Amino acid sequence: MRDRIIDTVCGAIRELNGDLGYDHLNSPTLETELYGGDSGLDSLSLVMLVSAVEAAVADNFGREVVLASEKAMSMRHSPYRSVGSFVEFIEAELAQ
Repeated sequence: MRDRIIDTVCGAIRELNGDLGYDHLNSPTLETELYGGDSGLDSLSLVMLVSAVEAAVADNFGREVVLASEKAMSMRHSPYRSVGSFVEFIEAELAQ
């Protein structure tokens, strides 16, 4: 299941990045930075990405998940900091 989540997230990132134009998102890996740091997304781009990934997860897993939740926002380590942390968060949400 983890591989399907990774493929879903990376596919959504590549598709959305056609409009966003972030060089580091052309070939995302688990280590790719999403939010925070020097090359991270701006707030609006992050919101667009989270929304696109929610839709992709619903399409690929047949299940609605809310990825921009109070739980995500209050976590000590943001699930949005990298592709890997985002995948882990999605994996945990789908397991519930």
